[in-house]
Amino acid sequence: MKEIIIPLLASLISLGSFASTEKQNASLNSLDMPPKPTNILWIYMEDQNGWNNAYGDFTVATPNIASFAKSGVLFNNTIMPAPVCSATRSAIITGKHQAALGTHQHRSSRSTRASIFLPEGYKTVPELFKEAGFATFNIGKDDYNFKYDRSTLYSEHPGPVVGWDGGMDGENFDWAKELKNKPFFGQIQLKGGKWGAKALPTFGLEKVDRSKMKLPAYYPDTDTYRNDWALHYETQIASDIELKQILGKLQENGLLENTAVFWFADHGMGLPRHKQYLYEDGVRVPFIVNWPAGEKYLQRLGKKRDELISGLDIPATSLALSGIAIPDYYDGKNLFADNFSGHKYVISAKDKMDFTFDRVRSVRSKEFRYIRNFYPERPHLQANYRDARPVMIEYRAHAKDPNAHPALKFFGAVNRPAEELYDLVNDRDQLVNLADNSAYQAQLKEHRQALLDWIAEVDDKGAYPQSDAAVREVIEMWGRFCVSPECQSYRARNKDKLGLTFEQAHPKVEWPHYLKEPTGPAYQKLQSVHRVDRQ
Repeated sequence: MKEIIIPLLASLISLGSFASTEKQNASLNSLDMPPKPTNILWIYMEDQNGWNNAYGDFTVATPNIASFAKSGVLFNNTIMPAPVCSATRSAIITGKHQAALGTHQHRSSRSTRASIFLPEGYKTVPELFKEAGFATFNIGKDDYNFKYDRSTLYSEHPGPVVGWDGGMDGENFDWAKELKNKPFFGQIQLKGGKWGAKALPTFGLEKVDRSKMKLPAYYPDTDTYRNDWALHYETQIASDIELKQILGKLQENGLLENTAVFWFADHGMGLPRHKQYLYEDGVRVPFIVNWPAGEKYLQRLGKKRDELISGLDIPATSLALSGIAIPDYYDGKNLFADNFSGHKYVISAKDKMDFTFDRVRSVRSKEFRYIRNFYPERPHLQANYRDARPVMIEYRAHAKDPNAHPALKFFGAVNRPAEELYDLVNDRDQLVNLADNSAYQAQLKEHRQALLDWIAEVDDKGAYPQSDAAVREVIEMWGRFCVSPECQSYRARNKDKLGLTFEQAHPKVEWPHYLKEPTGPAYQKLQSVHRVDRQ
C-alpha cells in the first residue's frame, strides 16, 4: 500500500483560497490550507462493519486500509441515518435526513403510482458539483427513494442502473483515464459485506478459521453463525484489495495526489441486530478520508477522531473541501472546520423494511443509545427477507430455549418495549436495557426529549400513515410475503381493487413541472414492480 499512498511533500503545498460558508463558520489558518482538491471520490461499501486493522481488529490482514488510514483521518464514531441501503443512500445523496424529506421507507417510490419527488429547487450532491463545473459519475447502484432523471445527477456514464443491484457495475467505464483532465465528483459502489461466500474464490483468499470466531452473546453459538461471522471477515480482505485497486487507478493516471477519497459503508453487516436494526452495529460504520496533497490540513484536528459524527456530514464535507457552499437545507457539517467539535446527538431511523412496516427511532449520544419502538406490540423479529435462511431459523429456535442468554430471548420475544436505553461505555453489545432502571431515568428523559424535539423540528414523515398506493406498491413487489397490518388492512378495505392491476386501481402520479422526466425502456423496467411469483 505504501507504494500507492504518496507522502505529502512540502513542495506540493501552496497557499490558496479555500471557500468558506456561513454554515461552516470556520476560522481557517491559511498556513495549513493546500489548494482545493481537484477531485472528490466516494468509495461506498455495502453492508460492512469496521472489522479491519485500521480500527484495531487484526483477525484478518487489511494492510491497505491500515495504510490509507495512517496517512488520512479515521473517524471512530460515524453514525448513519438508517440501517438499510436505500434510506441511507437517499439521505447521503440529498444531504438531508430521509425522514425529513419523505424518502425514509425502504425501496419506496419505485412505481408510477407512489412516486416521491424532491421539492422544487432542491439540489442533490452531484447536481451541486455539476453546477460548479465538475464531471459526475456513479459506478454501481443508486437505490434512491425518489424520482429523478439520472442524467441530471450524473454527467458521465449516466446509466441508468436498473433496480437496486449493481455493486461495481460499469467497469467498462474507465473513469480515471477518461476524466484525468476534468475535475470530478465520483462514486464507486463496492459489494463489501455482500461478497459473502463469493469473496473467497473471487479474490483467491485463504479461508478464515471458523473456530476462532468470538460471537456476541445475542447470537446462538452455532456453526451457522460462526460461518457467517467468518465470511464477513473474508469480505474485509476483499474490500482491502479493492481499495488498493482503486487507488492504483488514481495513481496510474496522475490523479492520486489531489483526489480526496472518502471510504465508508452504508450500514452494518447482514446478520439480524446489525442490518435493518438501530443497534450500534447496524448504523455505526467505518469512515476514513484521505487526500495526499491535503494530508497536513486534514490532520489538523487529529488523525483519529472520536467525535460523534453523522453520515450526513460526508456530503457536507465533500462540498466544503471543494469550495462549494453547503446549502442551508442540508443537515451535515464540515468535519474539517476549525469549530467542528462533533454532534451532541445523532438520530437514526428505521421504517418499512422491504415488506415489513415499522417505525423505530434512535438517539445516539457520546455514551448512550436510546431506541424508541413506536409499535411495541410488534416483535423485533418481524417477517423479513432473511427468514428462509439458516441464521433466522436457528435464531428463532434458540430464542425459545429457556436457558438462552437473556439478550437472545429479549430480541426473539413476541413483542418489544416502547423504549430501550443502553450504556455504550459499559455495555458495548447492548445486552442490558436500562430504560426501566431507576438509576438511569435522567438519561432516559434527556434522550427521549432530544428525539421529541427532533421529530417536531424536521416534521418526521414517519409519523404519517402510508397512502393506499404506497401500500399497494409493497403488495405488488412482495405479494404474500407482506403480512404486516398495513397490507392486511389494504386487502380488507380494497377487495374490489385486488382484482385490478396496480395501474387500474390507482392513478399515476404526474411529474412536477420543475423536474425532467426520464424516458426509455430502462426506466420503464425500473417502474415495473409487479412480481407474479410472489402474489
